[in-house]
Amino acid sequence: MRGRQLNRAAICLLVVAAAVPVAACGSGRETVERPTAARGEDRQVVSDADRQAAEKAALDAYAGYLAASRTASRRSDPQAPELSRFLADPLLTRVQLSILEAKEHGAMRTGTLKSDPTVTAVSLDAKPATVDIQDCLDTTGYRLVYAKDQRVVPGSGGGRHLATATATRYPDGRWLINSGAAHQDQPC
Repeated sequence: MRGRQLNRAAICLLVVAAAVPVAACGSGRETVERPTAARGEDRQVVSDADRQAAEKAALDAYAGYLAASRTASRRSDPQAPELSRFLADPLLTRVQLSILEAKEHGAMRTGTLKSDPTVTAVSLDAKPATVDIQDCLDTTGYRLVYAKDQRVVPGSGGGRHLATATATRYPDGRWLINSGAAHQDQPC
């Protein structure tokens, strides 16, 4: 009888041990939960005016980010002060490194980038508050060229693709874009 109980316990441990690694793995496409008020706490009531103001501030920050990164890329200036007016880490560092890498290879961005952003989610009760943005970027007229002779860098062709970004409200009240991704495999 005691041997059966030990076997059952061993089987249960094996099942639990086998299930834990599977539950910890994922496809990388899972939705990230943002912190919200705990149960029992008073939830902040968000008015339409607050929501609209957050959407406008986030879209303004996003437009500023695109303009600042175009200007910094055209001048090959990864330390352009306008970048930090609209971006926060980790995206700020990624953009600066991208501009620096192009500069080190004698390249710069030129042309026109077309954008059509929309707000997909507003989380004003999260700590910190966030606004998610989705955009259809048209980079057909926005090229990576060699600074010396303006020849297009091979393999840097443009197109229309999905881009996503998150604007976060910082303690000083500013909305900054702190994460973003270009989904070049997803045309729009």
